[in-house]
Amino acid sequence: MRIHIQNPENDPLFDFSLAMWDAAAARAPDIGFGHSVSLGTTPADFAAAMQDAEALVTDVSVIKALFPCPAPRLKLIFLTNAGLDGLAPFTWLPPGVALLNNRGTHAVKAGEFAIMSILMLANRVPAMVTNQRAGTWRKLWGSGLGGRRVTIVGLGTLGGATAEHAARFGLRVTGVRAHPAPHPHCTCVIGTDALDSVLPETDFLVLACPLTDATRGLVDRRRLGLLPQGAGVVNIGRGALLDQDALCDRLDDGHLSGAVLDVFTPEPIPPGHRLWSTPNLIISPHTAADDPATYNPLSLDIFLDNLRAWRDGRPLPNRFDTGRGY
Repeated sequence: MRIHIQNPENDPLFDFSLAMWDAAAARAPDIGFGHSVSLGTTPADFAAAMQDAEALVTDVSVIKALFPCPAPRLKLIFLTNAGLDGLAPFTWLPPGVALLNNRGTHAVKAGEFAIMSILMLANRVPAMVTNQRAGTWRKLWGSGLGGRRVTIVGLGTLGGATAEHAARFGLRVTGVRAHPAPHPHCTCVIGTDALDSVLPETDFLVLACPLTDATRGLVDRRRLGLLPQGAGVVNIGRGALLDQDALCDRLDDGHLSGAVLDVFTPEPIPPGHRLWSTPNLIISPHTAADDPATYNPLSLDIFLDNLRAWRDGRPLPNRFDTGRGY
């Protein structure tokens, strides 16, 4: 297969190299060898490669900048991102081309970040940081996680890994997803339409679902008000899942004990925005799920797994459904 890998022009930390490709091919020799592979960075590199490329490996920023484009032989686009909501509507996608994401790459890092965040909330770390900035010595006591209640919205790669860690710590895990099938690490799983029923018993609310028309604004002011006094919030999904102003209000008035947010609307957060000064809030600049040491190798492993499925005539594990938005 003729494969082109296009690096973005402004993110060198996550650049691919041909050595990375060779290493991935060696890990999967049944599917990794025998391809014609090129690597590009500039728009000129991209335009030249698209004349005969059958598969493209790149990221969202390249699609935004360079599509639509002439690509007469293109069959597969593999994006090194899991959430592709920023590319909607998908009118740029050439007819008949399968769109893949790298779902699975983020599981280890995101799951560890989420359980770290829950531990920080349980131990009042956001409040300690607020006191430290103010130069205030105020003793705060946390509590263990065993027996406490976490509600995880979304049980895909991010939420599933979070649920696994939470269960190990003895948390009572309620999972929330569109189709409430059982999950091995959840005490119970409910549909999104039943979210209100569990919020009053939730100590920690974790948002880990994709952003779709159905989930945009899912946790609004009313739902934040359903959380009990002292609850904490973690968002590793998308900023627009959550009403940020309402969250800040609930932190300002002390109803919520703390929050750890990795995603925001907009990004980056503008200077002077109230998020910067809201008490008991920890800000992570959209880095919770990405590990530069493993991100590209894992992404290439997932691409080759999908290429194997393509060769064998099986459904593509990472095919993105543009209608559902994930």
